[in-house]
Amino acid sequence: MSERTAPRTAPLRARAEIDLAALRSNVRALRAHAPGAAVMTVVKSEAYGHGAVPCARAAVDAGASWLGTATPEEALALRAAGLPGRIMCWLWTPCGPWREAIEAELDVSVSGMWALREVVEAARGADRPARVQLKADTGLGRNGCQPGDDWAALVGEALRAEAEGLLRVTGLWSHFACADEPGHPSIAAQLGLFREMVAYAEGQGVRPEVRHIANSPATLTLPESHFDLVRTGIATYGISPSPELGTSAGFGLRPVMTLSASLALVKHVPGGHGVSYGHRYVTPGETTLGLVPLGYADGIPRHASSAGPVLVEGKWRTIAGRVAMDQFVVDLGGDEPAAGAEAVLFGSGDRGEPTAEDWAQAAGTIAYEIVTRIGTRVPRVYVNEERDG
Repeated sequence: MSERTAPRTAPLRARAEIDLAALRSNVRALRAHAPGAAVMTVVKSEAYGHGAVPCARAAVDAGASWLGTATPEEALALRAAGLPGRIMCWLWTPCGPWREAIEAELDVSVSGMWALREVVEAARGADRPARVQLKADTGLGRNGCQPGDDWAALVGEALRAEAEGLLRVTGLWSHFACADEPGHPSIAAQLGLFREMVAYAEGQGVRPEVRHIANSPATLTLPESHFDLVRTGIATYGISPSPELGTSAGFGLRPVMTLSASLALVKHVPGGHGVSYGHRYVTPGETTLGLVPLGYADGIPRHASSAGPVLVEGKWRTIAGRVAMDQFVVDLGGDEPAAGAEAVLFGSGDRGEPTAEDWAQAAGTIAYEIVTRIGTRVPRVYVNEERDG
């Protein structure tokens, strides 16, 4: 992920401006939503496209006591950058960097016996105990150990390894499938099963530092799920996890990323002029076209062709025709901004610009994908880096 700090007037082809004051504000707001729990800020996939290291530092400054990643490589990169405190990673495959994780004092997630045996072997080699969190599959059906005999066997094996000084069971955790769908019956079912699986493990002698199941939507709407720790991903970046739950502003959150570009060309064309591949858009009359130098190679969804909104000179424009690899066109309706004028694809909405949620609606997806997919050709420009308050 490319990083640079520059003023708003920097002459860049495109830029993703990351407001770290907004991120710090969001972390504080999320802490207020879960006052009895610690907060884990999830910075996987380069902090949902925002830049893992700067966002992790800002989150810790704002009171996040844990950081979370998917892959061990992401977690190790945070340690290499000097991030202190608790860092957890949960997406492991056989022969992963267990020993490096143990030596970096990462918390590693274990969902099955193969992983437990690999981390125990790595702990023997490192001559120090691993910090292990056992994941329960309470109904999501992805990673995690099944309840019943599988859970009993995993808990028993982990306790035997703990007795040998090879690991410390630091956490018991799970993940919701439908917390972003208010009233979905799986929510109560998963929460009940999680309590049962935690009770079994603790009854066998596990003494975890943290128990956790709440993701962003559960943090915002299900206080009974908060336990000792909440894991906040997309909400950290100021995006509501679901329009059904409420708006970002309603939860006290501010979008962190603003994506903009400089118009590469403005030109007059006659009516009946085809635009972009396949001529799916034909000008209805004489007009002006603006060329935006961003395309699907930068993460602009091709599914937003003829639909994605863009703010140019105070007006919402719509993509004219197909999104290409490196560029797309907007019909300016006869307006004549200069080449280099700013085109804002999405941001906080404070200046009347579209939001990531507007783009999600246009592309038939979720706002998580819109921000996360913005590619490395787009520089991240960090503003408000100094800690506020």
